[in-house]
Amino acid sequence: MTDRDDEKRTLARYLQRERDVLLWKLEGLGERAARLPMTPTGTNLLGLVKHVANVEAGYLGDVFGRPFDDPALVDFATAEDGADMWAAAAESTGDVIAFYRRVQAHGDATIEALELDARGTVPWWPEERRHPTLHTVLVHLIQECARHAGHADILRELIDGQVGDLRTSDLPAADAEVWLAFRAKLQAVAESFPA
Repeated sequence: MTDRDDEKRTLARYLQRERDVLLWKLEGLGERAARLPMTPTGTNLLGLVKHVANVEAGYLGDVFGRPFDDPALVDFATAEDGADMWAAAAESTGDVIAFYRRVQAHGDATIEALELDARGTVPWWPEERRHPTLHTVLVHLIQECARHAGHADILRELIDGQVGDLRTSDLPAADAEVWLAFRAKLQAVAESFPA
């Protein structure tokens, strides 16, 4: 085993961890809660998973000449803007999760098949960065997935109070009354400043 093999396994492990966190945020939710738009721009848990799946399918698929052909994949050339950010009524939570699992298997096969210095082509990136290595793409995907897992963490807390990272949390154990008092303290500090 080379240092590069170890580095590739490390990157793949970090990507998988963020994938797992993102999917965990859907666990135990009904269809309604998974789809609820929780921000003014419509951000919702199921849409985040669908988005990350589509992004990963592109980066670990077409970018490296390994197309991922799946009926659930959003065709960005013909789809309405934002089609990857929400699930239609005909797409169940289970459908989106199964799609993401297929994307992950395809992505893992790409990671396994290529060396970290393998070059891909990202047509939507600026010309000077258009031919990144697998290493660069993996770092990009880890960042993308972690960013949206963070969004999902906040959305899940707003839906039912579930917090943490894969069933663990660095937040102190406290009941609702303690959190209300803590939030009130933060509110008072914020309001002590002019708007």
